[in-house]
Amino acid sequence: MSFRPYLKEVDSRIHNLDPDDFGEAIFVLHDQLNLSVWPDWICEEKPLLIFIEAKAKGDSLPYHKKKLTSVLSSMRHFAIECYEKDYPVYYHPTEGGFDGGLAEILTEYSDLYTTFMTPSEWGIRKRLRNLKKQFGDRITEVPNRFFFADTDQWKENIGPGYRMEYFYRDMRRKTGYLMNGNDPEGGEWNYDEDNQESLPKDYSIPEITTFEPDAITKEVINLVAECHQNHFGKLEGFQYAVTREQALQLLDEFIEERLTDFGPYEDAMATDEPTLFHTALSLYLNNGLLLPWEICERAIEAYEDGKAPVNSVEGLVRQILGWREFVRIYYEAMMPEVREANFMDFEEQLPELFWSGDTKMHCMQQSLKPVIEHGYSHHIQRLMVLSNFSNLTKTDPRKLNKWFWFAYVDAYEWVVLPNVLGMATFADGGILASKPYVSSGNYINKMSNYCRSCEYSVTKKTGEGACPFNYLYWNFVNEQREAFETSGRNSFMVNMYNKKSDENKEAIEESTNQFLNRLDRYSY
Repeated sequence: MSFRPYLKEVDSRIHNLDPDDFGEAIFVLHDQLNLSVWPDWICEEKPLLIFIEAKAKGDSLPYHKKKLTSVLSSMRHFAIECYEKDYPVYYHPTEGGFDGGLAEILTEYSDLYTTFMTPSEWGIRKRLRNLKKQFGDRITEVPNRFFFADTDQWKENIGPGYRMEYFYRDMRRKTGYLMNGNDPEGGEWNYDEDNQESLPKDYSIPEITTFEPDAITKEVINLVAECHQNHFGKLEGFQYAVTREQALQLLDEFIEERLTDFGPYEDAMATDEPTLFHTALSLYLNNGLLLPWEICERAIEAYEDGKAPVNSVEGLVRQILGWREFVRIYYEAMMPEVREANFMDFEEQLPELFWSGDTKMHCMQQSLKPVIEHGYSHHIQRLMVLSNFSNLTKTDPRKLNKWFWFAYVDAYEWVVLPNVLGMATFADGGILASKPYVSSGNYINKMSNYCRSCEYSVTKKTGEGACPFNYLYWNFVNEQREAFETSGRNSFMVNMYNKKSDENKEAIEESTNQFLNRLDRYSY
């Protein structure tokens, strides 16, 4: 089908210039929407900017409808903004992939030379580098500068025993963030012990500003509704930021209204409160509308001005400077073999409820509802509810990895794969994480109010009406002894299981088998 009926707003605001009139062009990907990190000559000389809408990329997975809307609307807005700042722009839709679209342009305009920035995702990078082989010196690659760390300087460290904490401390010293000379601000490198509180009853939670779709976004919504109607998630109610100005407004709002409480409640969960005090800025951080040092430095400034406590600010810096950078280095070190990691040899398809959200487990309802509706849930819901359940139900971690990739608006392979296959499911056998992240219902009950509204009883361990997380957890401990004993940290859980009575063990096994036999699976 033709894209043109869905590009009227772009066509009316951007007058595509003839690439024959330009010797140099820059190919800007959908997750590189910030020219300030590109080489200086681009801002000085203002070469032709090429943007490509690749339908094949949108079709490669059943990406959340709101993710597709966000990607396309943000790129269209950015292209228009660049044009309004006197950059020449060539906006090119194609039925194929990014590489095919760029090949179409370079073939038609034989005197054009193009530069691209190293893509964060392995697949796009490989295809563009293959294209470079085809077109030779007409294509130039420049390093990706949307991150703090140069992965080539760190990736050789990735292996069993090299933990994020070591890297994080080195990055604190390198950047000077929250440092007092050679010592960490406040005397501690991290404040995790201060950041594990459950949310008090009736605690006030600020609302996050949303944005009504403008004409550009509405046109994208119509495109997604027509071309991707069978994709995951709901399209109605799209209210994400699609410009840097809007993203900066959300950053201001977070610093002023939520940063103070971010630290203490960053691991908390509460019914019908999917964001709590989280930044909800990862979407804009991962597409380039916001830059990582902008967020860190705004938070540190708030601390220095006495407007935010050190535990909240350090917790945020740890997530961005520490974990986000570390998983990218892991990705570069481990690809592409890690895509097939499956340490526990799980082979089951993803439970159907990951698509529908239909379940009697209130914690799963609450963790899936915002994903289906908005493509978002915060990190504890992702790790300790959804991934936990996937592990306990013997789901193939590679299936879960793909689900996270297409279900979340902030998801790109470089960040999803390490978090799922390395951290959440222990699929790499302990290279990224030191233990399997699984738990019984006790953890969920401790960190949330979910269990109060659940049809299952968190205090009941086996049998009808017992919380499934309880018996699934102990069955997992028994069957995955190697994973627990490999980690060392959790080997005592195996010893606890061994001390249970034969009757208790039989009840755990029976409850698990009954639950798993009734669990519907979805194949995609």
